[in-house]
Amino acid sequence: MSGAVAASPFAQSVLAGLAMPEKRLEPKFFYDDVGSALFEDITALDAYYPTRTEIGILEAAAPEIAALIGAGAMVTEPGAGALRKAGILLAALERPAAFAPGDISVEHLRQAAVGLAEQFPELRIAPFRLDFDKSFDPPADVTALGPVTVFFPGSTIGNFEPTAATGLLRRFAAVRNAAFLLIGVDLKKDVDRLVRAYDDPEGVTAAFNLNILARANRELGADFDLSGFRHVARYDAGLGRIEMRLESLRDQSVALLGRRFDFRRGETIHTENSYKYSVPEFQALAASAGWASVQAWTDAEALFSVQLFRRASR
Repeated sequence: MSGAVAASPFAQSVLAGLAMPEKRLEPKFFYDDVGSALFEDITALDAYYPTRTEIGILEAAAPEIAALIGAGAMVTEPGAGALRKAGILLAALERPAAFAPGDISVEHLRQAAVGLAEQFPELRIAPFRLDFDKSFDPPADVTALGPVTVFFPGSTIGNFEPTAATGLLRRFAAVRNAAFLLIGVDLKKDVDRLVRAYDDPEGVTAAFNLNILARANRELGADFDLSGFRHVARYDAGLGRIEMRLESLRDQSVALLGRRFDFRRGETIHTENSYKYSVPEFQALAASAGWASVQAWTDAEALFSVQLFRRASR
């Protein structure tokens, strides 16, 4: 295995995470090509309500959202994915000035933006490289075009610990010309409904979770036996979060980049958290980061919310 591979962010993260007293792997590394395809499959599952529910809310509320944001907005989407949700927003806005999607892979964004460019041929689309571990800086010449709306759908904010979520929202508020934040937030609800969304009967989420071990095998030369681990999803009511873990089914040892990591039967690797909020809880969190609530929209079952905030006076 080359030194470049051993020095890669993925390698360094896996080595550090497996050396912790409670083993962890960072969820941002779920999304290689295999993981991204599996996540797209997850969004189509009956049990996984967030994607289709958020799209329904956006489609219903888009005219009202656009009226509140106003004409000439520049929209930026950090951590942008397939851009379908951005298309709903952009179609409703009056004369949007530009759209700047950000992701760690700019090439991925360029490919995803092809369809959007066909839908909005007059719109300037400016993909930029973004790493959530670093500063959030859309291109200055684009943010200068108009009041900026930060669009952060998908309940991605729930993957951050509350203190980290507050920090991210502050970084959004610090964007040049930041005026609005439009964000998708998953809501607290029946525990069985929550757990089913992260442990579907078809086993797609299990495959998605296990793929991070398969990625370590493919890219780092590890020798994880995937049959020796099982996917676990549980809700911690006290912390208000879903926890995803990989549980070792036996005592075993894994080789990785010249090191060995031992697992006891029943020991887990913590791979992801997904925090759930009530609307008032999230409004309070956003307020602590410099955002004033404008309005919140939910579906009929109150499963999910789309919330609009205005940048508080500086």
